[in-house]
Parts: sequence; C-alpha cells; structure tokens
Amino acid sequence: MAPTWVDFAQVKAAVSLRRVLDDYGILARLRQSGKDHCRGLCPIHHGEGRDAFHGDLRKNIFHCFSCGAGGNVLDLVAQLEQCSLREAALQLQRRYLVMESAAPVRPKLPGRDQLVTEKTESNPALSFCLAGLDAAHPYVSARGLSWATATHFGIGFYSGRGIMRGRLAIPIHDEHGRLVAYCGRSVIGEDPRYRFPAGFRKSLVLFNYHRAAALVHEGVVVVEGFFDSMRVHQSGFRSVVALMGAALSRDQEDLLVQRFRQVTLMLDGDQAGQTASQAAAQRLAGRCSVRQMMLAPDRQPDQMSDDEIRRVLGQK
Repeated sequence: MAPTWVDFAQVKAAVSLRRVLDDYGILARLRQSGKDHCRGLCPIHHGEGRDAFHGDLRKNIFHCFSCGAGGNVLDLVAQLEQCSLREAALQLQRRYLVMESAAPVRPKLPGRDQLVTEKTESNPALSFCLAGLDAAHPYVSARGLSWATATHFGIGFYSGRGIMRGRLAIPIHDEHGRLVAYCGRSVIGEDPRYRFPAGFRKSLVLFNYHRAAALVHEGVVVVEGFFDSMRVHQSGFRSVVALMGAALSRDQEDLLVQRFRQVTLMLDGDQAGQTASQAAAQRLAGRCSVRQMMLAPDRQPDQMSDDEIRRVLGQK
C-alpha cells in the first residue's frame, strides 16, 4: 500500500536531479555545459530556446530561462507529471525509497549533496516595487538613452520617499528574474554617484542577465556599468550584461559559463578596465570562448555611438 506520509527533506536528499532526468529520458537529450551542468530544450514547456533549460547536477536544481520553471527534483516532477509537490514527493518516495529497499532510508544531514533551491548566499527578493518612475526625465536622454530603452529596463527618476528619492532608480534582478534591488544614480552629481541598498551583494548577480539568458543567442557581451549595457542593447546587441564594476566575481563567472558559449569582454578603455578585462579573459578561457574588445584609453561603451558600438563588436 502506498504511504500516505512523506518526508520531503528525505526525498530531496536521497534522489538526485541527475537520476530523475535520466529516468525520464531527459538527460540523454541534454548536452554537457561544464563539469556539473547540462542544458537543452525545456522538457516542461517544449517551447522556444534551444538551451533555455539548465540543470545544475551538483546543486541539484534546474531553471528554464524561457518558461520560468525552476527548483529542485520535487518541482521538476510536479511540472512533468502536472501534480502537486506532495504527490511528486510521494511518487519519488515510492519509486526510489520504498521499492528499492525494504529498510527505511536513513535521512541525510544537510550537506554538500543535499538538494537546495537557491545559492548558499543570495540577495533576497524585494517585497515591493517602486511606483511612479519617470522614464522621460531629461537625465535619461542626456545619457543617450531613448524612452523605449528606459522603459525596457524599467529605469526612471524617483521622486518618492526613501534612499532612492531624487535619483534615477535602476531595478536589478537575479538570474531567475526576481527583483532584488534598486540602484539610485545621482542626476545632479552628488556623492555617492551610485547608491546601493545596505546588504546588497552585487558580486552575486549580473545586471540584465535574466533577459540575456532568455534569448536564443550563444554569446553575450560583458560591460562594466548599467548605462554601458543599456547603450549596447540600444545599438542592437540585446544579449548584454553588466558587472556593475570592473572585476568579474566567481559567481558572475559561473553564471556566464552556465549559459553562454561565447563571451565578449567590452570593458572600459582605461587602465583599470583593461587590467580587469585581461584577468577575466584568463579565468574564462578554459571554460568558454572569449574575445576582448580593447577600447581606446578614454572610451567606454556608454560614450560611444550606435555605429561605433556596432563597428567594435563586428556587426556587418
């Protein structure tokens, strides 16, 4: 008789994502993308995005950058079987824990192999959205951005209360598309030029990654700042992300190689930018295809025209 009680933690700790993907015949249709990653067509929505579905076989989590589905083995089975999480857990318990052993499976303590739904460290999702952002503020056009680009990225001048008051608010999302912070850019030159909320860790995310990752492109352009990425996007290169600084963190590096085969580094032309570009290229070289766009010492992407950007990036 099927059990009516299920230990969710035990099931998640005992059943790996690799095993579930293999048993459903999905793993064979995916391709390796690094030692412990695989990607391919999404088995849930079977829609657009040849590499939209990503599985992290070490952390035992998955995410589809097209349909938005993601989570652990319970979430995957629930989606595949169109059932509740409880029914998914019961199915996995019957299939892997009851049928294969007459003795109870000893629960595993939390550790390296236990399934998790998120990074050990992450920026928590915001529980609010700033309302009334003015995308038509003069500062937007002064930075060379159109109203269409501003609304696409959700930026705008904020006249409400709080630390973003009187600044251009720039929404920042994590790799799953969750809003995790706003950065406030000064429009009158006061310090700090960029104001981030306390506790926000920009090294864990890449600006615009969730949009770039949802595209079908195999390549991505990496720039330093918010306005660099918005200008590159406006010039026709939609697959672009920003480091929010010059240095590439390990978490940002992992995000890039998990999704993209080719990375184009287009950091600022000053000494700091070019030094950071060399360091990033060396680290990425063994994990994906890398090319560096060396700008003139006094140039950075947000100061370039659309034609200049297209010429540098080699668009015919």
